[in-house]
Amino acid sequence: MKKIFHLQVENKNSDRLVDAIKHEIRKYIKRERAKKTPEGFHFWEFECRFGETSENAEAVHQADLSEEIDKAHSAKWSECYVEIIAVPAKKPATPAKVVEEKK
Repeated sequence: MKKIFHLQVENKNSDRLVDAIKHEIRKYIKRERAKKTPEGFHFWEFECRFGETSENAEAVHQADLSEEIDKAHSAKWSECYVEIIAVPAKKPATPAKVVEEKK
């Protein structure tokens, strides 16, 4: 998803717009997570970027998107750019537990 969301629209409550943006992002992530992962991968990881425009967008963690939208709203941005790309990922290998026998 690469999209520009308007935060200030005439005759619309900006708080409701922010809630709608957050809802659309959550809905998109949920839909992407439900997709089948490619062979050999375990889950979907999301690479996210956020900014006022696509040129100055910076990488952010998926969990921080909601907070970034709130910051943009409080800074009175007229619009914001959100980019979310789903990438298949593997679980990190866990080291085998060594069981020590008592002598």
